[in-house]
Amino acid sequence: MLAITENAAEAIQAIVASSPEAPQEAGLRIAARPGEEEKRLDLMIAAVPAEDDEVVEEHGAHVFLDPEAASYLDDKVLDARVEGQQVGFEVLEQN
Repeated sequence: MLAITENAAEAIQAIVASSPEAPQEAGLRIAARPGEEEKRLDLMIAAVPAEDDEVVEEHGAHVFLDPEAASYLDDKVLDARVEGQQVGFEVLEQN
């Protein structure tokens, strides 16, 4: 299952909180782009997970993974770098 670092959790919570219409249980949804040879992921704020999403809750952050993204990220760690107003997410291998 995807692990989420504290840095990533804080970044996710800040991103979701910046959307005024997002409910408290909203999260970051990660979906794989269909038909891409190289794995590419789309990130978006979602009020609730889709019916077949895997839900990961760690350090107070909610992440919703579509089935293909969940499979790809199963043994990974989501980290974040915050520089000013910029947030960059990075997918790392679990130790």
